[in-house]
Amino acid sequence: MQLIETFTTHRLLAERLQFQHLNELDRMHQDSQVMATLGGIRSDEETRLFILNNLHHWQQYGFGLWVFRDKVNNQFVGRAGLRNTNVEGINEVELAYALMAKFWGKGLATEMGEKILKIGFELLKLHEIVCFTLTTNKASQRVMEKLGFKYEREIIHASLPHFLYRLTVE
Repeated sequence: MQLIETFTTHRLLAERLQFQHLNELDRMHQDSQVMATLGGIRSDEETRLFILNNLHHWQQYGFGLWVFRDKVNNQFVGRAGLRNTNVEGINEVELAYALMAKFWGKGLATEMGEKILKIGFELLKLHEIVCFTLTTNKASQRVMEKLGFKYEREIIHASLPHFLYRLTVE
């Protein structure tokens, strides 16, 4: 399978997650505002392990997370991609995304998601993708709905209540 190393959206550049992104991810993972809905602040070591796990995921499945930058000034915007995950004992492919707080509310998560879903369905030939967020994260729920995901049910993930959404190829 051909790995998708880089791609662009209207406003963003994406490149496959690598160890060279450690400093930017450290900054993201130590921002309490960003990490409030992502399991809390992560140490440098936890971020290194996060990158290592995601590199392994790329090797195992041929897809994973990308780092996104603004096309105009090359600023780090966030990370997003597709990951295999376990939802209540069932293997699923998840659309995951996280943005630096200064980029919230600008439609960038939706822009990332649209392109990643296109990759997932058209290039990777996935039949369905799930997305989930804390029950309190209204902004993320809006992104999922704008992307066409349908609410399925409430689940417990990382010991916390989440809403599970699903998007299936027609």
